Amino acid sequence: MKSKLLPSVPLLVAGTIATPAAAATVSVTIPKINVAEYHRPYVAAWLEPVSGGAARTIFVWYDIKKGGQEPGTKWLADLRTWWRKGGRSLKLPADGVSGATRAPGTYKIPLPANLPAGRYVLKVEAARETGGRELVSVPITVPKGGGSASGNTELGAVTVR
Repeated sequence: MKSKLLPSVPLLVAGTIATPAAAATVSVTIPKINVAEYHRPYVAAWLEPVSGGAARTIFVWYDIKKGGQEPGTKWLADLRTWWRKGGRSLKLPADGVSGATRAPGTYKIPLPANLPAGRYVLKVEAARETGGRELVSVPITVPKGGGSASGNTELGAVTVR
């Protein structure tokens, strides 16, 4: 559905945003973990071209409101793989990329619309205070196909459609 006045702007339809059919989304599940002291995980997702090249951060969820002597960004280095792949050079908060930590549930995030055609690996990493760390990889092909994988503890299903 397109607006005749603003054809490039998504329309709000029945409480959801209508996006073009070709728009790919990442679905990330943060499982409910029954422990005495639960802290929401820091989570980052990025794309790496299979042929090599720079990683592109899709999102990073962290304690954006934490200030003082130990701001929330201090603990982003616990997302070790993402941090080494480019997280440490990202100026945060990054508009359209940074967000607050999420409660257990399933979240859908759009992939960038301007991704060049090719093969990629989507990586999603989670780290939780007094908890574990987990990295899930999903090979995808743009524009043809998605994929899925699942974590064991800190992450549930990760799907690209």
